[in-house]
Amino acid sequence: MFNFIKKSYLLFFVFFILAMVIMVLKSSRFLHLGFDNALLWAANLFFLSLNLITLALQIKSMKNKNPNVFIRSVMGGILIKMFGSLLAVFVYVIYNNYKFDKGSMFLGLCFYLFYLMAEVTTLMKLNKK
Repeated sequence: MFNFIKKSYLLFFVFFILAMVIMVLKSSRFLHLGFDNALLWAANLFFLSLNLITLALQIKSMKNKNPNVFIRSVMGGILIKMFGSLLAVFVYVIYNNYKFDKGSMFLGLCFYLFYLMAEVTTLMKLNKK
């Protein structure tokens, strides 16, 4: 099981590196389309760290005999990610004097969905074991 947990963390890092490589290779294209590369880099790093924290909490709670602990950790992870995303958006908007790029913000929040899919598939596979 420990080997699978290392592989599940590896999935997040592979997605992170893949997204970074795409952003580096297509940075001129992103700039041409009007995306803010700094925001995309920050969003990718932010959601990676947020999902690694919540995944660690959920894996720890799976070891508990009480199933309610796992449910609470999943709900807590959702709240952490939701309020963390909300706080990050507010900080970004205030930092840019209430001017922001909606396309970059939307693409940055799409990272959330990809990391969420990776987290759900990891937890489903861990739950089978």
